[in-house]
Amino acid sequence: MNQLSTTEATCLKGIQAFAEMSVAPAASGWTKGKAPDPQLLVAAAELGLTRLEVPETDGGLGYSFSLKAKACEVLAGADFGFAMSVVNTHNVASKLAEFGSEAVKSTYLPTLLWGQTSACTALTEPGAGSDFSAIEMRAIKVADGWVLDGEKSWITNARNASVAVVYAQCGTPGESSGIGAFVVDLTAPGCRRHATTSDFAQSSNGTGGFTLSGYQLSDDHLLVSPGQAFKSILGEINGARTYVAAMCCGMLQAGLTHATSYGTQRKSFGRTLAGHQGWRLPVARAETDLAATRALVQLATEAVNSNDSGAQLLAAQAKIHAVATCQTHMPVLLHAMGAEGLRQDYPFARHLAAAQIAALVDGSTEMLLERVSRLARPTSTPTK
Repeated sequence: MNQLSTTEATCLKGIQAFAEMSVAPAASGWTKGKAPDPQLLVAAAELGLTRLEVPETDGGLGYSFSLKAKACEVLAGADFGFAMSVVNTHNVASKLAEFGSEAVKSTYLPTLLWGQTSACTALTEPGAGSDFSAIEMRAIKVADGWVLDGEKSWITNARNASVAVVYAQCGTPGESSGIGAFVVDLTAPGCRRHATTSDFAQSSNGTGGFTLSGYQLSDDHLLVSPGQAFKSILGEINGARTYVAAMCCGMLQAGLTHATSYGTQRKSFGRTLAGHQGWRLPVARAETDLAATRALVQLATEAVNSNDSGAQLLAAQAKIHAVATCQTHMPVLLHAMGAEGLRQDYPFARHLAAAQIAALVDGSTEMLLERVSRLARPTSTPTK
């Protein structure tokens, strides 16, 4: 089992305090559309949240994926959207450190690592979500670089990000081997962005999209070449599914903490709520399912951390189970709070919404179930 090092454990304690003291109190305003204070990202960066897996040689901390998953769990317990926003900036910094040219790294890394700017990874398009190979953003090679045209949508951080890793088709549409990854300055001419709104507030994760029109890039902004980019993102997505599963654990843990605290104080018919068996049993079921989910998330985390071949299956299973557990028990815990749970002081409403979003990001539940059916029982999968 991968344990956190002493320095990683100390880092996590700081992140826990930050989530409780700074993120959670501000989150209720975000549900009404208020944007997070940019200084929160600076504070997160000072704690190392934008540098966790970035190598020390590039200004990072060189910590493990295990800490990253734990950090995501802790942040999501306060607010899922903010957790997604921070980890996406971190992921781009890590990607630039691994694949970027010296010019690209010197241009973008310093401000990303210290929270002065945010970043996003742009895969999803109006006509392509889980079916990544269907993207239509085009990248055309020209004499002095590349020209990008197309639209990206439902992108975390797209409202405010300064830089994006954009995946585009360099070859024949529909062929995964033609997809490349590019570093795009979203503040430059040729980029037009927009916010994405819904009945679920999207402000804390900065959901939006952008259109690139005749957007010109130099050759050194090709981050991952066609033929390698698709393989690269498939490996990274196992980590994303695992930390989203950890986020669901964090949200359910927060719900349990609030419900059990309230249940020991609120009295009904001469006893506290916790004194009634009918109140205790649903809470105990949530506790039990959370423990089972955490065990599965831990297995997936270990597989990702060690680059194990089983990571693809475990990450899919962990996300499926974590999302379903959160979706099942969060309404029950809200009910255990009664009308009190609807107050903005508590996270139940935003966690309920976030659980629905978690079911869609980094592969929908239905798509992941198909993945599990192929990987876990390959002989039982119907042939086409």
